[in-house]
Amino acid sequence: MRVLVVEDSEALAGQLRAALAQAGFAVDQAPDGEEALFLGETEPYDAVVLDLGLPRLDGLSVLRRWRAAGRRMPVLILTARDAWTEKVEGLNAGADDYLAKPFVMAELIARLQALIRRAHGLARPEIVLGRLRIDTAARGVTLEGLPVRLTALEYGLLAYLAHHAGRPVSKTELTEHLYAQDFDRDSNTLEVIVARLRRKLGEGLIETVRGQGYRLASGPGYSGVPN
Repeated sequence: MRVLVVEDSEALAGQLRAALAQAGFAVDQAPDGEEALFLGETEPYDAVVLDLGLPRLDGLSVLRRWRAAGRRMPVLILTARDAWTEKVEGLNAGADDYLAKPFVMAELIARLQALIRRAHGLARPEIVLGRLRIDTAARGVTLEGLPVRLTALEYGLLAYLAHHAGRPVSKTELTEHLYAQDFDRDSNTLEVIVARLRRKLGEGLIETVRGQGYRLASGPGYSGVPN
């Protein structure tokens, strides 16, 4: 999942980027409101961490303009302002959650994960696909009760497909959501990752939909066994 961090403090932005990357997110960062507005309107983020006290354009204005433009990604407001009136103002502007500084990084990550799940209609951290279970909170995968070791990119691709189960996901969409803006993107890498996942999880789990991309098998089980 790809996240935008909008924070003008270089120190805090660096801490957020490091912690979110460690949690498996692809992270972009904007230091001011104008850059945040542009990125939020042009890039397909799965969630945004948005500070309110920003230079050039304040966070509430950014949020209102995103929503007016039809941008629907979940937004977690992160700010030193903790008055209840400002919380209400932020939520009424279109925020999905609110976290006041100082905060615990683990709570922020858990809130982001919950926002992304809810945005895809998932009430629980665990996604069950027949013999396969994906724990999105712990970033763990089991097959028939046994843990499966996946690399960060393997897990990221599998989790994104699981969040969009039932529809084909194009290579372009996967690339846009798995990699940060400054990453050297190569769609051929996706084919390698899919091949590795099929070896580990079984050939029938990830279906190739000709001309459309990849789709997770949605039945109670899937054909094929891991090698």
